[in-house]
Amino acid sequence: MEVLKELTTTIENEYVKQAWVNGQKIVGYACLATPREVLDAAGIFPYRIKALGRGDTGMADAYLSRFNCGFCRACLQLGLDGSYNFLDGIIETNGCDHLRGMFENWQYAVPSPFFHYIRVPHLVDQDSLQWFKEEIELLIAALSEHFAVDIDDQKLKAAIDMQDQIAAVMKQIYESRWGSGIKIHGHEIMALMVAEGSMPAADYLQMLETFRGEIEARRTLDCRARLFMGGAATDEIDLIAELEALGGLMVADSFCFGGRIFLREAAATEPVRRLSEIYLNNLLCPRMFMSYSGRKNYISNLVARSKADGAVLFHNKFCDLHGIENVKLKMDLEKEGLPVLLLEKEYGAGADIGRMKTRVQAFLEQLKR
Repeated sequence: MEVLKELTTTIENEYVKQAWVNGQKIVGYACLATPREVLDAAGIFPYRIKALGRGDTGMADAYLSRFNCGFCRACLQLGLDGSYNFLDGIIETNGCDHLRGMFENWQYAVPSPFFHYIRVPHLVDQDSLQWFKEEIELLIAALSEHFAVDIDDQKLKAAIDMQDQIAAVMKQIYESRWGSGIKIHGHEIMALMVAEGSMPAADYLQMLETFRGEIEARRTLDCRARLFMGGAATDEIDLIAELEALGGLMVADSFCFGGRIFLREAAATEPVRRLSEIYLNNLLCPRMFMSYSGRKNYISNLVARSKADGAVLFHNKFCDLHGIENVKLKMDLEKEGLPVLLLEKEYGAGADIGRMKTRVQAFLEQLKR
C-alpha cells in the first residue's frame, strides 16, 4: 500500500499537512505510556515521535553523548533540524533517562509552546494507578487551558471506544500469522504499528480494515522458520524486512513499536481511571519494577501461541534496560526449550546490517531451518 509506505518513510506526511490546512493542532509524544485518547478527545492530532531509520545524529551529539541510545539521539536530531516544526506541543514521559534527555534537550534548544511532563509510575498497584489517574487529569487540565478545548467524559469514552475497535481489528491481522499458512510478513505488521502514531484514529481504522481484506486474498508465504522478535524501541522496518528476506518470518513481537500498542486490559468504566489501567497495567517495559515475571510470561505465551521456532532479541547500543533484560530473557527462554539470539545494534546504521544478517543466517542454520 502506497499510503502505508509514505506513513513509514515520511515524518511530515499528508495527514499532517491536511491537519495544518484545517487548523488542527498537533502534539507529539514518544512513549507508549502516553494516553493518546486524551488528545483525540481534545480534537488534537496525536503524533508519535519517531526517527524512521534516520541514523544521522551530528547535531544531536552536541546535546546528548554518543553513549546515549541512538534512537533517542536520532529523534532529537529531527527535532533540532526542523523536521518536527509542525508540532504545536510535546508531551514528555520518564520512560528512561535517555528518553528524558532527548525531550529536555529538545525543549532547551527548540522550545515548544506547549510542553507537558507526565510522571509515569514504575510500579503497578492501587496507589500507582491512582497516581497515574491524577497525572492524566493534570494532562487534561493542561491541554484544556493551553489549547482552549473541552475534554469531557463523553469525548473520552468515544476516543477509548475507537481505540478498542482498532485493537480488535489489529488483533485479527496480528494473529493471522499463527495458523498453518502465513500471508503477511512481520515487517508489514511492524509498518502498521509505526503508522498508528502518524495518522488520525478513524483513518487508521479504515486502513486496517482495508488491509485485512487484502491479506485474505494473498497466497501463503514461504517460511524457513517462525521467529519471535523483541527488544528496545525501534521503527526500523527495513531492518526487519532484510532479516526476514533470509527466510525467517517474524510471527510475534514485544517491540515498543509493536503488538504491545494494542494491549487494552482494564476493569474500570470511569474514563480517566480506565485510561490509567489501560496504560499502566499493560506497560510491559523493563522500566517497570518488580514486573519481570509478567513480561517473561507474556513473551512465553506469545511464543507458544505463534508456534515460534526461535527468538531474536534486539537492543540498541547503550540501552541498559533492554540490554540487561534480554540476557535474563535468553536464559529463561532457553530453559523452556526456545533457542534465542541476542543482537546489539546501532540505530539506523546501514553498515551494521551485514553483521546482523550473518548472525541471523547462522541462527536459522542452528534451528536446522
